[in-house]
Amino acid sequence: MFEVGKFNTLKIVKILNFGAYLDGRDGKEILLPTRYVPQEAEVGDEVNAFIYHDNEGRLIATTQRPYAIVGEFKLMRVRTVSQAGAFLEWGIMKDLFVPYREQKTTMLEGRWYLVYVKLDHVSGRVMGSAKIEKYLDNVPPTYTPNEEVDLIVAEKTDLGYKVIVNQTHTGLIYADEVFQPLHRGEELKGYIKNVREDDKIDISLTPMGYKQKVGGIADQILDTLKEAGGFLPIHDKSDPALIYERFHCSKKAFKQAIGTLYKNRYIILNNDGIQLVGED
Repeated sequence: MFEVGKFNTLKIVKILNFGAYLDGRDGKEILLPTRYVPQEAEVGDEVNAFIYHDNEGRLIATTQRPYAIVGEFKLMRVRTVSQAGAFLEWGIMKDLFVPYREQKTTMLEGRWYLVYVKLDHVSGRVMGSAKIEKYLDNVPPTYTPNEEVDLIVAEKTDLGYKVIVNQTHTGLIYADEVFQPLHRGEELKGYIKNVREDDKIDISLTPMGYKQKVGGIADQILDTLKEAGGFLPIHDKSDPALIYERFHCSKKAFKQAIGTLYKNRYIILNNDGIQLVGED
């Protein structure tokens, strides 16, 4: 069987002037409109298509990729609002419907909201929910320290930034470990710093461990110094934001890296910056 709200690889069973019908199995055929039918497609060919219901409740296939499929979170913009709920821009011909019961606060036209894409088990249709907490932390975390994970920034808190980890769990990046602007809905890579006994997850934006961080950053500093003619007006007293902008690392990691380079006599530490050994 096919899955509504997800991509499915289905065979073409007939081709007509308005599109192709895909085999949904169990006697169901799903229309793939002409604009999405691959050129020179033939009966028997397979198509990877996203399945959803149109406004009349009919199953439709598209090769367009929505901003998010069932089981994923995404920041989306409200296109219109009606008496039934809000309709969010979804990246395909149809908007994503979020009924009022799935809204944390009343959604307003033109505003952006972080939503979870789900299947309504009553109607069988795809819809969105802004009550994202219901769909997070429902399974125990099994991450290992320093494991790379996918993040979505959910919100800023007094402690730092709450993030969605691998579309499954909630994590926290502490404010004093953030050296770049972060925005709600932003997607980026991170690393597991710690999974606590209460299953709460601490996240780092850089790989953990002195050796792992310093090796790569030290090489980057040397390459940047060479490109700059042997001198950079950045040192251990420089602003953390400036260091992150140039090297994408924390000030602590930068200081560790230049300390290693200094001990190995690659650089000279000046009051106004760092200089390659042998460069005047």
